[in-house]
Amino acid sequence: MSTEAPTGRETGHEAVRETGRETGPAGTYRDDQTGTTRNNAGTTRTSEDNSFRLPTQEGNSSGLRAGLRRRPLTWFFLLAFALSWLAWTPYVLSENGLGVWHFAYPAIGGTTQLLGVLPGAYLGPIVSALLVTGLTEGRGGLRAWRGRMTKFRVGWRWYLVVLLSVPVALTLATAALTGRSPVPPSVAVLAAYLPGLLLQMITTGLAEEPGWREFAMPRMQRRYGPVAATLVVGVLWGVWHLPLFLTEWGGWPDVDATKPLEFIVTAIAFSFVMTWVFNRSGESMPLVMLLHTSVNNFFSLAWTGMFPSLTSAQGSRAFLLASVTAALILLATTRGRLGLPKATELPEPAKPLETSRDRI
Repeated sequence: MSTEAPTGRETGHEAVRETGRETGPAGTYRDDQTGTTRNNAGTTRTSEDNSFRLPTQEGNSSGLRAGLRRRPLTWFFLLAFALSWLAWTPYVLSENGLGVWHFAYPAIGGTTQLLGVLPGAYLGPIVSALLVTGLTEGRGGLRAWRGRMTKFRVGWRWYLVVLLSVPVALTLATAALTGRSPVPPSVAVLAAYLPGLLLQMITTGLAEEPGWREFAMPRMQRRYGPVAATLVVGVLWGVWHLPLFLTEWGGWPDVDATKPLEFIVTAIAFSFVMTWVFNRSGESMPLVMLLHTSVNNFFSLAWTGMFPSLTSAQGSRAFLLASVTAALILLATTRGRLGLPKATELPEPAKPLETSRDRI
């Protein structure tokens, strides 16, 4: 047996076992005894350098932004629901809701909705839309968002049609559904109608529509077309309100399963009207907000006085009837385009997957 130390030219396991060193790439070798990696220049690197390191803050930021860019709609809907439902939780648990927590929200102007509902509404759709837009599209996207939000310059006939058609449609639907004739609104109601509408615009309209219609609808239409997009947004818009049916907003505790279900169907049907106005007006958000809040304002100020013997449930069914009727008319007359410009290409239906029998 030779007593000479092995040279660096030996190969195989014998050299590794004798020297405790394992050769690596580019003239480096690993010393198993010290746990270091050396190269011919004499520099070393310990095995700890290969350990797992947490991503840097910059890496986390870029990863989050990349995820938002890949799925902006998914993130928007998740944030809108999470932020609103989290903010509404105290209201639901208070004495204005389930009564688990023994405190009540103070009423402002005869309602607790300004303190109980409005904060969650603001935190949901509009904040989520701004957040996702800013992170995915930057300042350019926010400027475009502001442009649509301030697009007041549409034909004056549009404003007139919305202001008059909503009260007329809801009055006719109520009369047709119940067989009751309306009582003319009082002078006080007429005087308060426009100020009430302005208040609704900066509360309900501003809180909800910048998310559902301004952010979600254009992206959904480009991907799925106007009908499918309206169905998805309508369902999510309705479901977003569900926790409020556990509060006095939704009539709690006198609420059964049919009431929220009816509300969701109404939201879907009315969304077709909203989509048509959104598309036909060139995506004018003030007009869309006016359409939404005109319904709220009419029921809040005028409907009860015009139909004093009817219940709020009958008013909800009248809204459902008017929405379904208008949706069917618009779907038929526009052939499903819902006012989308003809130059806009609709997405092609998905092709069936090819099977082995389809191949020649």
